[in-house]
Amino acid sequence: MTYLIYAFAALFEIAGCFAFWVWLKMGKSVWWLAPGMVSLALFAWLLTFVPSEAAGRTFAAYGGIYIVASLLWLWLVENRIPDRWDIGGAAICLAGTAIILFAPRS
Repeated sequence: MTYLIYAFAALFEIAGCFAFWVWLKMGKSVWWLAPGMVSLALFAWLLTFVPSEAAGRTFAAYGGIYIVASLLWLWLVENRIPDRWDIGGAAICLAGTAIILFAPRS
């Protein structure tokens, strides 16, 4: 369930940030910000459902998921294929995510 929450949180965060990118970098209408802000609020709300006793640990583990989701966005939305360095870096980050999520805690 945690991975599902993280996946949706990443989708909302990337979509929200992309709305700002489209407005500022691509010169689109300021109205792109409205769904962007809603999307960013949904992202933050979703992270509160991750079962963890510490927000910082939740956010740290989420980082690896966000990186992989960003590369999927790069490929599927922006039509740019991630290169071997992108994929290798993402794999390292996912390993870090797994360590943070599954490490035995006392």
